[in-house]
Amino acid sequence: MLKKNHFLLDPNITFLNHGSFGACPKPVFDIYQQWQRKLEERPIEFLGRNAFSLLAESREKLADYLNCAARDLVYFPNPSTAINMVVPNLDLQPGDEILTTDHEYRAMDRTWRYFCAKSGAKYIQRNIPLPVTTHADFVENFWAGVTPKTKIIFLSHITSSTALVFPVTEICKKARKTGILCIVDGAHAPAQIDLDLSALNADIYTGACHKWMLSPKGAAFLYVRRELQDSLDPLVISWGYDSESGFGSGIQYIDYHEWQGTRDIAAFLSVPAAIDYQREQDWGHVRARCRNLLGVAVQKVQSLTGLPPIAPYPSAWYGQMAALSLPKGVDGLQLKTRLYDEYNIEIPFTTWGEQSFLRISIQSYNNEDDVDKLADALKVLLP
Repeated sequence: MLKKNHFLLDPNITFLNHGSFGACPKPVFDIYQQWQRKLEERPIEFLGRNAFSLLAESREKLADYLNCAARDLVYFPNPSTAINMVVPNLDLQPGDEILTTDHEYRAMDRTWRYFCAKSGAKYIQRNIPLPVTTHADFVENFWAGVTPKTKIIFLSHITSSTALVFPVTEICKKARKTGILCIVDGAHAPAQIDLDLSALNADIYTGACHKWMLSPKGAAFLYVRRELQDSLDPLVISWGYDSESGFGSGIQYIDYHEWQGTRDIAAFLSVPAAIDYQREQDWGHVRARCRNLLGVAVQKVQSLTGLPPIAPYPSAWYGQMAALSLPKGVDGLQLKTRLYDEYNIEIPFTTWGEQSFLRISIQSYNNEDDVDKLADALKVLLP
């Protein structure tokens, strides 16, 4: 088992919130700092002559990990930035419908509402009631929201507020057959669950490397189906636009979006180190242990609250996170604050509709003592 001292996390904090920003292992962070030092030591050579080849090597490693072509990937600092590049390029028209769920990441809800207000398109949030039952029921319920005006489907692979793994492969398959563009927000998916982009077959997919993949902060990717790539104008017009012969990668999609002027690309270049680290640690075994511990946490908190889980456990709805229901009347924000201030437990409070949750993440550095500390604190703090 990987111990907490393999990471840079404060040993005095019981950290049950890997899902928010991730945590980087020390060996990966060391490589990250090595890349930063190389940039500072020889900035012209690093950015002016070597950046394109270094980024290409990193993308090749990431593409192998995700099972897709490297030329279909571009690095972004986070999924939100990637989606904010994509949406203005979608030619939204008055009356167009973007079908999504009422479980989406709220920053993304804001992005879609902003551009819909400008274009006259409609952002339709399909209700997915809790508790969920089966993935097949989800697909049937969600697809019932498709209308002749549905132009785009936007869906989380793993939701932020409710920590549910959605059956996006099945939705992408149906969308492709009906000609609806399917965009997947996979911020939490890479390394928390198996991810095969070729099998998933989304039109557009964005994921974070700095969460469950364990890279340094500021590394994410955007995958775009090749037929759509030339329709995406860059968020930042810089040297990659209308690039001169011999400059850049020679692929418009990559040059448009990858080169945005002077910036620190060390986090992007450290992604291969994060991939290697997981393989060296037999990450399939680590992930299985984390899921077993998640089950222990779900059962212990459920025994305290008397509330059933929001999805059958164990099941395909879960990765390494779970939203733990709180009793009605509990001030979740106050509970979160007291857990941190009085017990040194870092765990987020989330909401969906009128329900509130503590969202627990289990990563390699967590153990049953961490779960017991949470349970013991809740025995005192819950009514």
